[in-house]
Amino acid sequence: MKEKRLLDDTELALSSVVANNAMNRLRGLAGTNGYTRELGFNPVDFLADRPNAAWLDLCCGSGNALLQAARLLPGVRMVGVDLVGYFAPPPHHGVEFVESSVTEWAPPCAFDLITCVHGLHYVGDKLGVLAKVSSWLTDDGRFAADLDLASIRREDGSPAGRRLVAALRADGFGYDGRRRRIGRWGRKQVRSPYTYLGADAEAGPNYTGQPAVMSYYRD
Repeated sequence: MKEKRLLDDTELALSSVVANNAMNRLRGLAGTNGYTRELGFNPVDFLADRPNAAWLDLCCGSGNALLQAARLLPGVRMVGVDLVGYFAPPPHHGVEFVESSVTEWAPPCAFDLITCVHGLHYVGDKLGVLAKVSSWLTDDGRFAADLDLASIRREDGSPAGRRLVAALRADGFGYDGRRRRIGRWGRKQVRSPYTYLGADAEAGPNYTGQPAVMSYYRD
């Protein structure tokens, strides 16, 4: 393994890279920096034909996208979770914000849509979150997120590479390497073939140009 001390999730949450109040602060539903562009589909269009639907947005930042969507989707339950409780006022009926680490939080219900826009870059146990999210979906629910597989490393520091992609696809995840997007349809109990070892918060910028977290696993 690389000669460095890896952080557990408690220590990681205190690092300046992770515990920041700038991530996703201005990002809304539309525009060049919006959810529709980043995810490749419009969450409002996806949820519009689903009565009594529920949307979970992990690493939601200020929650602008949820607040904008709530005005267009009355009756849809929306939950935003973020480590830093720096949420945009005013609150809107049907929108709940939770200040919590995504690795520790437990959901109140199953969700028709789960999103995480550029949030997994700052999570330690990325594969653990993917496994949890898979079990939080409804039977025909959808998950979509940004994921840079270069930030997932084996114990010796080498990239997890094709074996990880194959394992994710075997569990029902789809991965677009060009756009660095991961997603899935439908609930499933997933058990990762990897053991989480810890994270490096000093790995430097990733493909977005922003400092990110490198996650280490044992096969």
